[in-house]
Amino acid sequence: MQLEDFHYDLPPAQIAQYPTPERTASRLLTVTDGPSEHGAFADIVRKFRPGDLLVLNNTKVVNARLFATKDSGGRAEILFERLLNEHEALCQVRVSKPLRDGRILRVGRVMITSKGRRGQFYQLHSEQPWLALMEEQGHVPLPPYIERHDEGEDLQRYQTVYGEVPGAVAAPTAGLHFSAELLAQLQAAGVELAQITLHVGAGTFQPIRGELQNHKMHREVYRITDAAAVQINAAKAEGRRVIAIGTTVVRTLESAAQSSNAQVAAGSSETQLFIKPGFQFQIVDALVTNFHLPSSTLLMLVCAFSGYQSVMTAYREAVKCGYRFFSYGDAMWLTGKHAHIPNVDEGATKQNV
Repeated sequence: MQLEDFHYDLPPAQIAQYPTPERTASRLLTVTDGPSEHGAFADIVRKFRPGDLLVLNNTKVVNARLFATKDSGGRAEILFERLLNEHEALCQVRVSKPLRDGRILRVGRVMITSKGRRGQFYQLHSEQPWLALMEEQGHVPLPPYIERHDEGEDLQRYQTVYGEVPGAVAAPTAGLHFSAELLAQLQAAGVELAQITLHVGAGTFQPIRGELQNHKMHREVYRITDAAAVQINAAKAEGRRVIAIGTTVVRTLESAAQSSNAQVAAGSSETQLFIKPGFQFQIVDALVTNFHLPSSTLLMLVCAFSGYQSVMTAYREAVKCGYRFFSYGDAMWLTGKHAHIPNVDEGATKQNV
């Protein structure tokens, strides 16, 4: 397949700039073999069965955007990417000239020192622990398609109610729809909950440049506890559904199963797994996810999971029906299946949305 096969047209007015008044007030589009089903996210409980295992990503978004000054008085913007230790982090830096080793920036009165480049990032030393600095002086790292400054509401709403492990610079947005009350309803209905951690990096917004087959995914750090691995493997062994809340959970579980014979291996690791049509899923049976950017790796993952034609048709319908897109937008429910995947020679497969 070609990159343009995953394009669709989206009116800018349908890119959600603010969350809905309540977490569960969004719409839910269910992708099926037949016509798509339209509903309210608050009614998602009906889609679950007793014994289902719902897997959540408990990463917590940090206030990763920091505004700094140089000794010369010039301005710089720091976007935290990954913690190396309490005082060292990998960051992107927006500045007029590349930072030299030893160059000092200041965030308020806190001194930040450049320790050189590591790939596309700078390694920066903060005299104050990074997590404390971001908590005190950072801003919510809203995605680039939300065209406004962060506001007080974003501190709560660009965060899941179950996020507890600081480290993400973008929210696992499918989880934003779940309230504590909805999760309690699911548990009362016999649904089991498990948690994993994948810290979403800024690379989640990285576009594909060049040929699709040459694209390299960004690295993201994940962790699966022994207890979570036991829950997930037991569900698979007993024929119960594993339902992923978000593509980050899919990437984590399928990465952890790549070398363990369809069982999830506990532990911490990094993943660069690129899931696209043709991928063989081993763990995840159903997926709740938001709508993703045109020609993005996340849209490719969804097409791989639920079938290219079904997903692209559903996206066209969502645009037509006025759904809200991306991080603060509406959601989809998809089930996994083996679908016919068009190849490069099948010119009729291109979707001109």
